[in-house]
Amino acid sequence: MTQLDAVVVGSGPNGLAAAVTLARAGLSVELFERNATIGGGMRTSELTLPGFHHDVCSAVHPLALTSPFFRRFQLERRVRFHVPELSYAHPLDGGRAGLAFRDLDRTVDLLGVDGGRWRSLFAPLVEEVDALARISGSSPLRMPRHPVTAFRLAERLLWQGGPAWNAGFRDEMAPAMLTGVFAHSTLSLPRLAAAATGLVLATDAHARGWPIPAGGSQAIADALAADFEANGGRIVLGAEIRSLGDLPSARAYMFDVSARGLARIAGDALPGRYRARLERFRHGNGIAKVDFALSDPVPWADPEVRRAGTVHLGGRRSAVARSENAVARGRLDDRPYVLVSQPSAFDPSRAPAGRHVLWAYTHVPARSPADRTEAVVAQIERFAPGFKDTILATASRTADDIERYNPNYVGGDIATGKAGLLQLVRRPVVSLDPWRTPSAGIYLCSASASPGPGVHGLGGWHAALSALRHTFGITSTPSLAP
Repeated sequence: MTQLDAVVVGSGPNGLAAAVTLARAGLSVELFERNATIGGGMRTSELTLPGFHHDVCSAVHPLALTSPFFRRFQLERRVRFHVPELSYAHPLDGGRAGLAFRDLDRTVDLLGVDGGRWRSLFAPLVEEVDALARISGSSPLRMPRHPVTAFRLAERLLWQGGPAWNAGFRDEMAPAMLTGVFAHSTLSLPRLAAAATGLVLATDAHARGWPIPAGGSQAIADALAADFEANGGRIVLGAEIRSLGDLPSARAYMFDVSARGLARIAGDALPGRYRARLERFRHGNGIAKVDFALSDPVPWADPEVRRAGTVHLGGRRSAVARSENAVARGRLDDRPYVLVSQPSAFDPSRAPAGRHVLWAYTHVPARSPADRTEAVVAQIERFAPGFKDTILATASRTADDIERYNPNYVGGDIATGKAGLLQLVRRPVVSLDPWRTPSAGIYLCSASASPGPGVHGLGGWHAALSALRHTFGITSTPSLAP
């Protein structure tokens, strides 16, 4: 049998990005996926009732419009996105809600006494969003090409990532809105790494918005796969890879798997010390997810919230922090932080006429067997009285279920590794080229490698560029444009 140039294991955003990049360089590439469909964290399926199309994992994609890989790939030309004017909302008790519009000025005006503080926090970052994306999208050990932007981000991290995070605010709304975004990190609060995640996402909300793919997240996976196959790539479905012996001979092997998964599959092909580091790679807390089929839109107490693609539930800053810190200590909170997406408010193809889908998850301790449907429903009902009456059907997954669905999500950790500050630097090891293993031709291209979690394709892209240089002697970057 003719030896392949490269093999890719896993068809998540990073695996597909690696496959596309290598195929675009003129190499022979095959991709192996354990499931019957491609996508990893980008899958859409009828989880509740016929005709109701739910995103199985990721639903809203802020990085789709800012990721350097997706911008080179020109994803916006290949996938139709709905970009809500209102990026996210954060309801408080009493019927009012914080509203983060793409229009920064509009958001500032609505925040009243804290509007000026919000502008000073975000205006410089919004103006430099592409530089910010390049800084956050590579290895943190590499010298930033945009030192002024890096300094501005660091300055804001020191404020919002520590005990003084309430300093300078006079009302409760702006801090609550920030905390709702920081809590995407699944970390305790306040924390530098959580602030880093949140500030980048909140900047994207005002720069290009938080887009929702028409038809569901599967559209992104399908666009990447179509380009890969158009450039000679081959996809093999239903292929669970347990060892290197399950793969055809190739010059390069790209693994879109967890760090521990790579240690298990590659085994003795990796040096013992490196393999031990992979096995010690830490995973974070998990999620419990609930999908809803609804008869009507969610009856939010503040009607403006219906216009938001994403809604953060939990109330005041202190309440969200209490909930996240309880999870970090291995406990469940009675009033959890809940992350909600309402895609059918913008994309009617997601549900039968007049009906709606709702996507929600909450954080739980790793490997928690708890079904959080009741707690999630109660939190939505708290800010949307009458929500229970709109529910036609639900589909629930525990943290254990999440790992069974995707072994990369160890313990239900959808970040494929705890995204704390130390492990963002050591992801999976301290290196200027963290995608390249000490064994020739073996690369880690998942979210267990820099830059970490998110649907951005950057782990796969960087790993593929490293493989092109070190395995194939190709120093030019392949064009990704359609």
